[in-house]
Amino acid sequence: MRSLSQVAIVTGVCIRTISQRLGSAVAAAFGIAGVVAVMVGVLSIGEGLRRAMTTSSTDDGVIIMRSGADSEMSSGLSLEETRVIEDSPMILSGEGGKVVSAELFVVINLPKRSTGTDANVPLRGVQGNATSVRPYFRLVAGRMFERGKNEVIVGVGASREFAGLELGDTVDVGPNRWAVVGVFESGGGTAESEIWTDAAVLQAAYRRGSTYQSVHLRLKSGDEAVFQEFKDVLTTDPRVNVKVIRQVQYYAEQSAMLSDLINVLGGLIAMLMGIGAIFGALNTMYSSVSARTLEIATLRALGFGAFPVVVSVLVESLMLSLVGGTIGGAFAFLAFDGFQTATLNWQSFSQVTFAFDVSVGLLLQGIVYATFIGLVGGCFPAWRAAKLPIAAALRAF
Repeated sequence: MRSLSQVAIVTGVCIRTISQRLGSAVAAAFGIAGVVAVMVGVLSIGEGLRRAMTTSSTDDGVIIMRSGADSEMSSGLSLEETRVIEDSPMILSGEGGKVVSAELFVVINLPKRSTGTDANVPLRGVQGNATSVRPYFRLVAGRMFERGKNEVIVGVGASREFAGLELGDTVDVGPNRWAVVGVFESGGGTAESEIWTDAAVLQAAYRRGSTYQSVHLRLKSGDEAVFQEFKDVLTTDPRVNVKVIRQVQYYAEQSAMLSDLINVLGGLIAMLMGIGAIFGALNTMYSSVSARTLEIATLRALGFGAFPVVVSVLVESLMLSLVGGTIGGAFAFLAFDGFQTATLNWQSFSQVTFAFDVSVGLLLQGIVYATFIGLVGGCFPAWRAAKLPIAAALRAF
């Protein structure tokens, strides 16, 4: 109890005298705030991309491609194969029939609004139940395209990022002109980066005959046993040569490479900046110990042990780091959360639009990192304070 009482007294004295070292304390706190803000901001890119790639997936959603294909771009399915797939009794049925859509995926060049440079934009040919396959789909302006016509609807992300995709515009692709008749949302998912049109029209425009690249569908249940049975039936059917994968898994694989790269770069940047922040914290806490030399020596002479002194220095360092981490996290949230941008999906070589996502997990990660910086930055000064010679310190004043 006596030791705890000493810790409380010495720590209280330390905190009350921070105002005497306000300049260095503020500099240390804001240095740590900068580290946390940059780290959380960079990592929120990967978090936002991952969220965009998976948020509109459903537990019962399935994507079917040619066996061996790792993306829709490298896949190809014949009309006969799509019909075999559509005949499965395990597919969910809705008002418009079975919830299944055989689709094409091509890439076109359009200029970015921000830079005017051309970028690859996905143009997807879909069938009538594509909106049921993606239950988060919602038209926010205009109307659905009419089957058999050169009309398109565009995702809100594509409309925001690329020129010529507003309602009423026309998209020129080679000899073809497509009228933009609608704008849609899809729960923040990757579909919002795309342009949709009738699959039959896209087949004719790109001379694809009656072939498709993928089949998107929903099963009657999201249960693993149901999915596995459906997969086993198709992969053993000699009439088709297909790969069956859940939507969630497919989009997670699509985002993995870029997300991992962003996380590695973000961690490297945070580590390098963190080293600088640790030196800043060391300098601040050494200055604090130097300014408190007489105070510490007096307390030691009155019978206070070394342990309370060590704790008081560490508490001051941790308190400054927590304040800095909180400020940095708040700044990152206000500056980056929801910020809209686009980047290249390396799997499909097309642009995907997404919003930075400063999640609670990232904020907590930033606070923990700030605490680590404060702890490391306070250890050596705390040790110095504990070993301070009492008599020499008192004589110096």
